[in-house]
Amino acid sequence: MSDERTALLIHSVYSVAGDSAMSDSGPQGTDAGNPGGPTATPRSLNTFFGVIVPTVLSMFSIVLFLRTGFVVGHAGLLQGLLMLAVAYFIISLTILSICAISTNGAVEGGGAYFMISRCLGPEFGGSIGLMFYLAKVCACGVYVLGLVEAILDIFGREPGATVSEGLRVLPQGYWYTVLYSAVVLLLCLVVCLVGAHIYSRASFLILLVVTVSLLSVFISTFIVRPRHFLISHECGANRTCVYNASYTGYNSTTLRSNLGPGYSRDYSTNTVMSFATVFAVMFTSCTGIMAGANMSGELKNPSVAIPWGTISAVLYTFTVYTVLFIVVSSTCDRSLLTQDYGFFQRINVWPPFVIIGVYCASLSAAMCALIGASRILHALALDQLFGLPLAPAAITSKSGNPWVSVVYTWALVQCVVFAGQLNFIASLVTVFYLLAYAAVDLACLALEWASAPNFRPTFQFFSWHTCLLGILSCLVMMFVINPFYSSASIVLLLLLLLFLHYRSPTSSWGYVSQALIFHQVRKYLLMLDVRKEHVKFWRPQVLLMVANPRSSCQLITFVNQMKKGGLYVLGHVQLGDLDSLPSDPVQPQYNFWLSLVDKLGVKAFVDLTLSPSVRQGTQHLLRITGLGGMKPNTLVLGFYDNCVPDDYFLQDPAFSQGTGGHKDGGGGDNFGVDLPSLQAHFPPVRDVETPHCLSVEEYVGIISDAIKMGKNVCLGRYFYQLEGESNAVKNDGVERTIDVWPLDLLQPGSSSSYVDVCSLFLLQMACVLNMSNRWRRARMRIFLCVEAALGDQGWMAKEETLRDLLRKLRIRATIKIVQWDAVVGLHGGGSEQRAPNPGDGGVGEEGLGGGARALPHLSESFLTGVNGLLTEHSAHAAVRFLYLPRPPAASSQSQQYLAQLEAVTHGLGPTLLIHGLTRVTCTEL
Repeated sequence: MSDERTALLIHSVYSVAGDSAMSDSGPQGTDAGNPGGPTATPRSLNTFFGVIVPTVLSMFSIVLFLRTGFVVGHAGLLQGLLMLAVAYFIISLTILSICAISTNGAVEGGGAYFMISRCLGPEFGGSIGLMFYLAKVCACGVYVLGLVEAILDIFGREPGATVSEGLRVLPQGYWYTVLYSAVVLLLCLVVCLVGAHIYSRASFLILLVVTVSLLSVFISTFIVRPRHFLISHECGANRTCVYNASYTGYNSTTLRSNLGPGYSRDYSTNTVMSFATVFAVMFTSCTGIMAGANMSGELKNPSVAIPWGTISAVLYTFTVYTVLFIVVSSTCDRSLLTQDYGFFQRINVWPPFVIIGVYCASLSAAMCALIGASRILHALALDQLFGLPLAPAAITSKSGNPWVSVVYTWALVQCVVFAGQLNFIASLVTVFYLLAYAAVDLACLALEWASAPNFRPTFQFFSWHTCLLGILSCLVMMFVINPFYSSASIVLLLLLLLFLHYRSPTSSWGYVSQALIFHQVRKYLLMLDVRKEHVKFWRPQVLLMVANPRSSCQLITFVNQMKKGGLYVLGHVQLGDLDSLPSDPVQPQYNFWLSLVDKLGVKAFVDLTLSPSVRQGTQHLLRITGLGGMKPNTLVLGFYDNCVPDDYFLQDPAFSQGTGGHKDGGGGDNFGVDLPSLQAHFPPVRDVETPHCLSVEEYVGIISDAIKMGKNVCLGRYFYQLEGESNAVKNDGVERTIDVWPLDLLQPGSSSSYVDVCSLFLLQMACVLNMSNRWRRARMRIFLCVEAALGDQGWMAKEETLRDLLRKLRIRATIKIVQWDAVVGLHGGGSEQRAPNPGDGGVGEEGLGGGARALPHLSESFLTGVNGLLTEHSAHAAVRFLYLPRPPAASSQSQQYLAQLEAVTHGLGPTLLIHGLTRVTCTEL
């Protein structure tokens, strides 16, 4: 039993913010996954330096200085502001979700991945985390290419020039662009290997430089006089295009001409722009909202720093972009905006201001993306979701820097820069980010809809409406930007989901899907009114009592095939008295039984109880198992005999070789129960010298109790002989038969009626089995026992009556007529002692009261004759359904009652004895 003084917050995901010992441990709450140990990643960054500065720099990035003219020139001021509003609307909704999640517990390294995975579970979290990592990698490539473009604008040779002129000494071309990008990336790698704290300290200085450059842009519009420029571009193999462009200063005519869209050919990619392509480029300025969240492992108090730092940074950047769009559209003509993306340096009071700002903004955004991506990869590696390929990424330096993750990321970004132009991959980056943002909104929506008591974020400015609107907005804009990339990214997401689901990684994070299922199931259980039950919709709801699953696996599997979508519960009684025990011995056993259910691949619940006797425990389970309208109506027991059971665990490779269960796909999610532990938990099967755990009187008493409680009763015998699943698949039921004997063979006088409740219940259960997938092609045979005294006409009348009954009940079966005069002759008048059967007129007083029939005396020769009759006609059946007589009222006759059942079913093979009390058939629509 858990120590009552153990700390309540045992998982690091719910640890107190700022507790570095807990928050820097591995994702599973231990330090095993982090070679750096619990102090490997010191938390030293506050809100301003850890969130606001990197977020602002990431959102400014290349768009601020290199793509503002691109957006306004092609889209115009109105559509440009519309794009800005739509983009910031989407990220604002996502920010609300980020704030809610991050203020609901301590956030560790990994940022957005950590939030999504801890909310949606490892499958969804791992797949979205990997795609968010790829988005960061592509974004880093975009920033590097943007920086190279800015460098070539200053130091690159003019198109068509063969010799250097002044500062323009760098040759241009595709491979030169890749080479320059590799050099810039190498610089970023060196900085990131030194550590994130170096970047965070330098980032403030970078922000100051960018701010000064930005101020110089605004000031220059009031100082610089109107100018005219000639801009040239390569238009083909041997052709150069020259454009006249103007800077007019603040001019109403210029503003009016820039209000509407003017989509034209982009000189960098030589493709015609559209709303979607321009929006994709512009949206890259909004992909930095998680820059602070990705630094969560280095933040002192991430639950406070992430929401307020991110909101502050977004408001600041939105204001800057809005003002800048208006200023640019009021001072520059469209040719200048569309033909020179670096036009700010042309109109600046001191051009080096802009040059330095571009370099600093692009370089800082690239390093921020590289660091953020490496932290996500490091978190994925620590969680061991993708196995060996990412295992080295968990390695950190002594200072806690995940240098292997940085190297991994650097190599992937190096592949991205082979695109050559940032506009080529802007759409892909935007689609990846939108998908990640939709996942964050989905995580928050799931937590809100689950209504879990522990979801108590301190940030309250959100609702499920904002989450849902954020998801829809992201998905719509994905397909507006690029339907192909959007479809491909969703397909990739689904493939990753399937891969992680197949691997079934173990986690102790909690699954929000379980909370959602609980919430919905509770709601629908309340709607499932037992007063509205109708026989048309009856289905078996079974409680199968299991003493030792080692000898009962075949019966467990068989009942699973017979439940027809109904409730199926495995019950077990642990003998003992809680008063004499220090703790409840039942609770620790549930994991072993649930692992058994997984191994067998059955759809069953497990209910265990502690009781001084098996009979009392079964009564408890019959009363309390289930909930609302889902409670057992049928009790299934194994047969009480002296046969030595076989150990199924030694026969099935799933238990002996550890090859995984029938349904678990070999996954590793065993919830702490491995195969050796499962085998060791269940005791060996009973041998010849080991007594039964209950007496004959107690066993028969359980049957009587169930009938008194209005439950149907089934006894299964010889099911260890039932063919295995592999043989069933091989034969596919082609030659298998289901034999049904719907008469009480121990009471020949009952042969006059086939329509009592018990007989109809017998037919219904056989029909249900015949409808299951494993038995669908099996032939169902119903045996009609007749006496010679009836004559041919009497036989035919009874057969026609039974055939008409089967037609009304829509049961497809072959009727077999069996003459049993010789067996009836051995009965010796036992039928005169037959008590009224409750099935003849419903449950009746006997069904629910204490009265049961007096057990008739049956000769051994009669019992042998009945057994011979069954053996003669049903020797080769796959399973037999027989009528179970009511147990005797006197416990002194229990031994005799059980001996009769044993004699009748001796050597038959898999047999199910059934006593039904429930009306289950209906001929109405």
